[in-house]
Amino acid sequence: MELKEPPSASPNCLQRQTLPENAMNPDRLQVLLATCGGWWLPHPAKAFEARGALAGLWISLKNSTGISPEKYRRCWPFHLAMKPFYHLAPQIWEEKAFYAFFPLWKHWLLGQSWPECNVVQAILGFATEPFDRAEKTGALKVLDCPNSHPTSYYGYWQRECDLWCPGEKVPVPRWMFARMNRELERADVILCPSLFVRDSMVANGIRPEKCFVNPFGVDLSIFKKRENMPATPKFIAVGTICLRKGHQYLFRAFERVKKQLPEAELICVGDYKTDFRRERPKWEGTFTHFPNLSHPELAKLLQTCTAFVFPSQEEGIARAQIEALAAGLPVIGTHEGGATTLVADSVEGFIVRGRDPQHIAEAMLRVAQNPELCRRMGEAAHKKGAVKNTWQDYGDRLLAEYQKRLSR
Repeated sequence: MELKEPPSASPNCLQRQTLPENAMNPDRLQVLLATCGGWWLPHPAKAFEARGALAGLWISLKNSTGISPEKYRRCWPFHLAMKPFYHLAPQIWEEKAFYAFFPLWKHWLLGQSWPECNVVQAILGFATEPFDRAEKTGALKVLDCPNSHPTSYYGYWQRECDLWCPGEKVPVPRWMFARMNRELERADVILCPSLFVRDSMVANGIRPEKCFVNPFGVDLSIFKKRENMPATPKFIAVGTICLRKGHQYLFRAFERVKKQLPEAELICVGDYKTDFRRERPKWEGTFTHFPNLSHPELAKLLQTCTAFVFPSQEEGIARAQIEALAAGLPVIGTHEGGATTLVADSVEGFIVRGRDPQHIAEAMLRVAQNPELCRRMGEAAHKKGAVKNTWQDYGDRLLAEYQKRLSR
């Protein structure tokens, strides 16, 4: 079932919340964050710690945001098992290893001493064991969702595989989808990074009141507003080049753009996923490719671009999309990619039909051929992506919501 795009009015999630003073008291609110891998959890962990509300950060990645050592625990068994695959193996084998070594994370977590906390926040698929412990203490169970509801996540992705790479299967194991579904039923709060994620939850039978929409924050010390627009059209897309993120439609759209604007450039940042192997030979050499960039390198590149274009077929919300907004770039995106959460059509960018290359191309041409429109959209984009949207703001919105839920 196709989900309809919501109206362009600003969603309730963007009505900035002020954190009550009593929520700063560590005796009133203590949050434990836990997940295999790391995802974005180090950022809210740092924000929680700044408010005295962090019970702990349990992950398998390094302490990238400088959490106090006594609050940070690393699952070394999982990290050491995965390390060769991070550096030496093709992506498909890295993904297989991640799920194969999952029991190492599970057994490590079960052996940890439980801190005093009244909120437990875990990534979807990795919350079963933390929730087991939370239910024994009465802690609020918060499920942090990187993607849409598992049924939508699988269906949208598998559809693209069936169309563009017949025989390819979504690489997430069925047992993981089963865990996700059970965790959604158990959760007290479901964190949705976009309106699309919330809509997919409701469409699949989740009660709306369990969902809290909160798009990600931005590191404004890195991502700065662009000062000038490029002399020639330059579009950028950031994310793994794959069927789920819609590059098969993006490249066809850009092919149309080049016919009218031969000087236009498309930059893609991200490595290839195996499901794109049939499409890859058709498009290599037609765009500028960076397999990987650091955040400072990406921030510098965004400064040189006309617009961010991301016709994803299924997404929670791309962090790079919000970073592009903060940098003052209009965003051309889809509801299914999370764009409607922060982008009103024709204000901060354009909302497009992600499986329609002609529609995507028309939006790209409009922003490229009208410098004043591009400038105006860029100004609006910066206000939406950067103003009161640091990672601290993101964390404060969560703490305000948790305080409200615990007070009921």
